[in-house]
Amino acid sequence: MVKEPTESTKPDWHSMSRDQVMQYLQTRLEGLTPREANERLRVYGSNEIRAERGISRAAVFTKQFKDPLIIILLIATAISAFVGELIDSTIIIAIVLLAVTVAFIQECKSEKAIEALKKMSAATCRVIRNNEESIIDATRLVPGDIILISAGDRVPADAYLIESHNLEANEAPLTGESLPVGKTVAVLSKDTPLVDRKNIVYTTTIITYGRGKAVVFATAMDTELGKVATEVQTIDVQKTPFELKIKHTAKVLSVIMLIVVGIVSIFAFSRGLQLLEMLVWGISLAVAAVPEALPAVITASLTVGTYRMAKRNAVVRRLPAVEVLGSTTIICSDKTGTLTRGEMTVRNLYVYDKSAQVTGAGYGLEGRVIDSHINKNDLMLLAKTAVLCNDANIDFKGVKADLTGDPTEIALLVFAYKSGIRKDKMNSEFPRVQEIPFSSERKMMTTIHRRSCNNNNDNISSSRKYEAYIKGACEVVLSHCSEIAVDNKSLSLTDDMRDRILAANDDMATRGLRVLALAYKHLNEYHLSQEDVEQNLLFLGLVGMMDPPRKEVVDSIAQCKNAGIDVVMITGDHKLTALTVAREIRIIDDKSMIKHDMGVAVSGQELETMDVASLSEKADYIKIYSRVSPEHKLKIVQSLKNKGHIVAMTGDGINDAPALKAADIGIAMGITGSQVAKESASIILADDNFATIVSAIKEGRTIFDNVKKYLVYLLSVNLGEIIILAFSVIMGWPLPLLAKHILFINLATDGSPAIALGLEPHEPDVMRRKPRDPKESVFFGIRKWLITIPIILAITSLLLFVYVLQVSGWDSSLAIAKGRTMVFGVLVFFELFFALSCRSFTHNIHELRFFGNKMLLYSLIGESVVILFIMNYPPMQELFDFVPLQLGDWILLLLLATTGFVYSEIIKLLTRKKVRRKEGTVDDVI
Repeated sequence: MVKEPTESTKPDWHSMSRDQVMQYLQTRLEGLTPREANERLRVYGSNEIRAERGISRAAVFTKQFKDPLIIILLIATAISAFVGELIDSTIIIAIVLLAVTVAFIQECKSEKAIEALKKMSAATCRVIRNNEESIIDATRLVPGDIILISAGDRVPADAYLIESHNLEANEAPLTGESLPVGKTVAVLSKDTPLVDRKNIVYTTTIITYGRGKAVVFATAMDTELGKVATEVQTIDVQKTPFELKIKHTAKVLSVIMLIVVGIVSIFAFSRGLQLLEMLVWGISLAVAAVPEALPAVITASLTVGTYRMAKRNAVVRRLPAVEVLGSTTIICSDKTGTLTRGEMTVRNLYVYDKSAQVTGAGYGLEGRVIDSHINKNDLMLLAKTAVLCNDANIDFKGVKADLTGDPTEIALLVFAYKSGIRKDKMNSEFPRVQEIPFSSERKMMTTIHRRSCNNNNDNISSSRKYEAYIKGACEVVLSHCSEIAVDNKSLSLTDDMRDRILAANDDMATRGLRVLALAYKHLNEYHLSQEDVEQNLLFLGLVGMMDPPRKEVVDSIAQCKNAGIDVVMITGDHKLTALTVAREIRIIDDKSMIKHDMGVAVSGQELETMDVASLSEKADYIKIYSRVSPEHKLKIVQSLKNKGHIVAMTGDGINDAPALKAADIGIAMGITGSQVAKESASIILADDNFATIVSAIKEGRTIFDNVKKYLVYLLSVNLGEIIILAFSVIMGWPLPLLAKHILFINLATDGSPAIALGLEPHEPDVMRRKPRDPKESVFFGIRKWLITIPIILAITSLLLFVYVLQVSGWDSSLAIAKGRTMVFGVLVFFELFFALSCRSFTHNIHELRFFGNKMLLYSLIGESVVILFIMNYPPMQELFDFVPLQLGDWILLLLLATTGFVYSEIIKLLTRKKVRRKEGTVDDVI
């Protein structure tokens, strides 16, 4: 077992040879065994920066007592005890403890939800263990692990390079150097400064180009970035604009209501209420009036909402994204893997004027080449090129295969297998010695191979022992070719031939196929410049493949259209290919194409000629951007935002980061996305599925709807209480509610139904509304409830109170106690009934699933049991100054308590009928 080196014994890794490093770390090219890895994990610990010590549970509980609202209540408790009202002070302190406990539990739940989200967005890396490639959590890396890195990856640990293919890394986090640094296999002198150590890759730096293999020698706090490195994935828990808006609203309401409370308290004092009694009552009224709990409830709702979204494969990294989701007007989605399955399948072959079909689907190995008129040798060279100019791996197991790599390259391997060419055999006969990697700018890839000495199939001279194999976009590869393979011969490539090849390419593209051109070249040596290698190539043919759309995408796009959300496809594929796929998934139709004279699709070449302003003029009707490079995405985002759109942009590559950051909602792919793209995004799709974006938007709209629901629920009852007590004081009536009644209603009975409303499932028409205006007030559409419901509650309660006093006598203490008992019951059951109606402001209760929000039902039942116990159990009656009620009193109380519910349901019904008459459908009437 390798021993953990001390600071004084750590070797100068950069000055050691590969064999020395491997020997020191007691590892091998096949990687560690699972047992060795687990043993080292116990010795070195997890590969993560040690987090600061979190706040203890006791500190979280103590923090609740620092809340201004709680401090005010503690003062009220002291005053009550001072004037001899021990029962009142006991009740208040019990309510304080209940409120503190609920807040403590909610905060702990929120922290757990955030921690769960962090785990869901944890970084992963590719590692070789026991001679098998696998993807593991980066935190489980140990010294001695062999890792694979490629463009877009964030290096998971400090490692020594043992293989490099045009590898470059951005080391700005470590050295401040803004330009990428070339990385290569080498042995350097001991005094080489860190910035020049070309044979070492460091944790948190970013691979910008090429690929490589390295052996890990330091993890976690032993890395160069050690104590200052931040975790790859973080959850941003900053205050969102919406939270700040709510907090400001709460403060404004608090000031207004406190002024009202002050005026009412002065009136009460002038009417003969004792000073200390008035202070306790005034504080209680202030507690009822001030919506201090709103920010906390909203934060909890957003946190729970994001956790619920994570369960649906949309991991929210930044809470502001939740509120923006409901305002999204356009989704710019990558095609491959998001709108489609991401399992490319070769369907058609073309070798100059001859074609063939390939059967089979997906990554299954069943199938063969049929209807072929292609020369056998030409077909074998085409398949051989498909295998050798390829970085994917395939482990054949029966009719299925264990596949790793790019979907396009996997499709080529499967096609070659169906043609009788296997990658493992080709790799041994033609080992790769050099490569020029594919990039979105070059749109082609070249690999150089050496013929092995045991290859007896080809009688060639020693001067022709190297071969180059090329694949890429048809027009690009064709521009590098001077010859063409025809019936096992090499002919000069004429202009007519070029035109026919391009026509064949277009024909395949119009049928929805992605087309790659393959080419070949003999080389005398491999130490040539890129320009020398990729000129005068032999054109072999075209391979047409298709990535079928996901089944659920068509329905998701239809939902977007109903929701007023436009969908734009962005792809690196040919324009004709993109048009075919877009028709199939119904992003466009023939009508829209005729209307805009085929202007629905724009290529990357056309984008190059447009500035942001000119693109903005056409942005509203462009549905497809084809042959797009990552740099174009930023221009697309800017043009759409100029038109006033709220843009959601998907991305997976390292160069997508600027566009993801510029978009209102950046969405990274969880499976295929680079670590850089994930860090730049607001949301990560765990399944890379477009339907998940739509689900996230639905969830975002639902969260915002639910915020409005408990705003109405909380504020309407608070305002009603203020009206009841203010009117009573002004009129010189006995107080309908005592301090302990007010406190119990607002601190013991309001909370659980409000939280439950925050978990209400989405409404039936949530995806049939237009996107919400981001500038829209949180009170938009709910003002009529905030005005009418408090008035109804106040009138109902005051009339009941006056009725009881009229019947039993204004001066009777028993009558006053009975009046207070019935007003308390009406208030509590009024808000419990009204909570049912708050489930929707557009749909009546019978249109919603009765058990759709079980938590609300449980909370209402629980609250009802508690209230019935308090109002009917003699010791509790004495504690709260209640009196027993007769059956007739209960019937009257409950009937009056339903008035708010009945009013709300009638208003919704009338509003829906009015909308139906005007528009024929129900849109957003909130």
